This record gives sequence, C-alpha cells and structure tokens, in this order.
Amino acid sequence: MILKYSWTLRVLVIAAAVSLPAFSSIFTKKKYENPISKNTQQPDKVLFDKAMHDIEHGRYEIARLTLNTLINTYDSSEFLAKAKLAIADSWFREGGSNGLAQAEAEYKDFILFYPQMQESAEAQDRICQIHINQMTKAERDDTQARVAEQECKKVIEEFPNSKFAPLATQKVRDIQEVLAGHEVAAGDFYMKRGAYPAAANRLDGAVNQFPLYSGSDDALLKAGEAYLAMDKKRFRQQAIADFSKIVRDYPGNPRIVAQAKRHLTDLEAPIPEPNPEALALLKYNKEHYVKPSLVHREISLFITGAPDMSHAAQKGEPTMTAMKSPIPVSVPVQVDTASAGQGTGAPGSGSNEVSVQTLSGDSNKLDQSPDARKAAPAGAAATDAPAATAAPPPSNHAKDIAAAQAERAKKAKKAKKTSKTTAEPASSTTTTQSGQPASTDTTAPATPPAAAQTPPVQPPPQS
Repeated sequence: MILKYSWTLRVLVIAAAVSLPAFSSIFTKKKYENPISKNTQQPDKVLFDKAMHDIEHGRYEIARLTLNTLINTYDSSEFLAKAKLAIADSWFREGGSNGLAQAEAEYKDFILFYPQMQESAEAQDRICQIHINQMTKAERDDTQARVAEQECKKVIEEFPNSKFAPLATQKVRDIQEVLAGHEVAAGDFYMKRGAYPAAANRLDGAVNQFPLYSGSDDALLKAGEAYLAMDKKRFRQQAIADFSKIVRDYPGNPRIVAQAKRHLTDLEAPIPEPNPEALALLKYNKEHYVKPSLVHREISLFITGAPDMSHAAQKGEPTMTAMKSPIPVSVPVQVDTASAGQGTGAPGSGSNEVSVQTLSGDSNKLDQSPDARKAAPAGAAATDAPAATAAPPPSNHAKDIAAAQAERAKKAKKAKKTSKTTAEPASSTTTTQSGQPASTDTTAPATPPAAAQTPPVQPPPQS
C-alpha cells in the first residue's frame, strides 16, 4: 500500500511539473531582457517595441518579420544591433532543434558584426547555453558537452571583463563534471571486463584532465587497483602515485582514504599528509552543495534525460586546455635512437608520436631507390646490432631493372632479325622474251620424294 501511494505521488509530481509551465505561460508573460528605455515616436522605435511585445507573448514569427522590416528599411537606425540580437533571442526562446540551430547561427553573426559591443558576451554565453541544454547523461554521447565546453571557454577568453565571465566559469566546471563522468564510466566498463590497461588509462586521464571532478578519489583507487592487477612489480610506481594522490589531494571520503592507505602499506610506500589547500577546497564545496529538489530529479530522470551536475565544484580554476587522450602504459614507448647513441637514451624516454621526415637532396630519391624508405637516418646508431658490425649497403634496384630491360630488348631484337631472314629467301630475277621479269627461286627447298602409296583394299565381291 505504501509503495502504491509513493508511485501515485511521483506521478502527480511529474504531471504538475509538466503542466505548470503551460498554465503559467497563459496568465503571465516573460519580459524581454534587453528593453529600450527611450520613449519616442520614431518609426524604427515603434517597430522595435511592437516586436518586443510579440516576443514576450510568444508570437516569434511575427516578431521576426517586424524586426527584418526594421533592419531592411532603416539601415542606419540605432536599434539595428538590438534588432539583430532580438531575432536570435526569438529563435532561442522558440526552442527545438531547428530553433536552437538558427539561434546559434544568428548569435555568431551578431558577434561577427558587433564584436566590441557588450551584448556580444551575452550572445556567446547564449551559444554556450544552447549546447548545455542539449547535453545528455555522462554515460551517453558527450559530443554536445565537448562543444559546450569550447563555447563557454570563449566567453572567459574573449570577454574576461564582462559580467558573463564568472557565470561561464561555473558552467565550465559543470560541463567538465559531465565529461569526467563520461571518461570514468568508460574506465569502469573496461575494468569490469578485465581490460586493465584501458581502464587505468581512462581513469587516470580523467583525473589528470579534470582535477575538480567530484569522483576523483574513487577513480584513482580503481586506477591503482588496475595497475596492481596488470603487473604488481612492473607498475608499482604508477599504483603508488595514484594511492598517494588520494591521501594527499582527495581526503574527503574516509572509506576510500583507508583503502588507499592499506594499499600503500602493502606496497611498503610512505603515506603522505593531506594537503591543506585540498582540505579547504573540499570544505568549501561541501558547504555550498545544493541538493536537487524532488521535482528536478523526477523531471531529469523521466523526461529530459539531462546530466546531473549538482556535484560539480563551486570553487577552483577549471582546466582551460583541450583534452588529449593519453597512451596506455602497456604500449611500449619508442626509444630515441639518436639519444641512445649519445648515451642519454633510456627505456621509457621518447614518444609514440608519428613523425614525418623530408628527404634532403634529390626529390626522386624514392623512385630511384625504394630502399631509402627502410634506411636508417644518418648519424643514428644501431641499437640491436653490435657497433663493430657494419650494415650491408642497400642494393640498387634501379640498375638491376635497367640491365634486365636491356637484356630483354637485345633478345627481342635478335629474334626479330632471325625471323625476318627465314621469311624472306634470296631470289634471282630473269627477263623473259615478253619483257616480264621472271623470278627463279634458287633457294627453294627440294621437294621430298613422294611416299609410296598403297592401293586401297577392295572389298570382296558379293555372290
């Protein structure tokens, strides 16, 4: 009975949340954020006021027609920039995938034409909000979250003195909470299936890229355990680094801290002291945490599918660099052969990056000598072969190919000459009495004697 009433209450809450905006829009109007305070009877002012009245009452198409009339008729009006921004605002209020796409295009055009106006910062903030509204949960596709992060960073970088910069900073923290959750979800997926190198790579990468993530301590604990599951002796230092970072920088969860200390004790590693700055940041975020309401949780769970950003940090500098996926530790790192020849190379140094080298000198080097692709660069010492043994010089395929072609041409010419001699025998020409030349073939081969023919056997007469 209690379960039945709880589900009934949940359904009533959802129904009230869905129907409340519809009823409120009937009896109230949403005031436009950028009003014009001048009270004049200029025709462009009259058109602008009429468009604002239509936007506030949801007549977006009529408002856009009025604003376009203002822009096309009064090209030197003082309301020109405001009208262009109002068109973008009308698309933003209309919503939907088509409306948000049109709003983003209009906002970008406004920033392009009026980059020095204060409203450009507002336009860029609206572009950021457009992609935030389309974000999904951390376990799903993170495309919109990545685009939203880039657009919000533009507000901070291009308009640092505007009133929207602090708001954009908090939005970046919220978005990075979702992005870090996406990486941790992928790490958990690999962890459950025993793919420990991929799991450690994703979990460590999430914490290193987004240090303000609320679940960093749990991610580091799983990453350290993944290193121990791979090879306790080989990846001992990586595991110690993760467990030490939990105790030092993320001491908020006593259970996770106790597990990290136990792992450090088993690995015979020192246990660090908590960082005072990390404790102060943890205390601030805990005091300013706002728990989502029941209505918000029900709507986000059953209707919108929006991500939960309530646990995002409220203080701290977000990461402003682009995310770069690290290389798993199980992948062998290419050793710098030039440094190894000088005695400075060591296992683990170098990189796995793909590099392109331009051949100096003749541009047809690869066509003439294909082995140049396999030849080691000049000055590089061989790491596998002994120093006293010299590598054999590469064979010149071009000369071999040219010699073979010349030999084939010579044989073809000789065969052609022989066939021509046998096809055209020598002949002597004589003149007959009638004046016509008569040729006598002196080299004609003798006719072989006719073979003795055996008469056919006649069948016996029938009686």
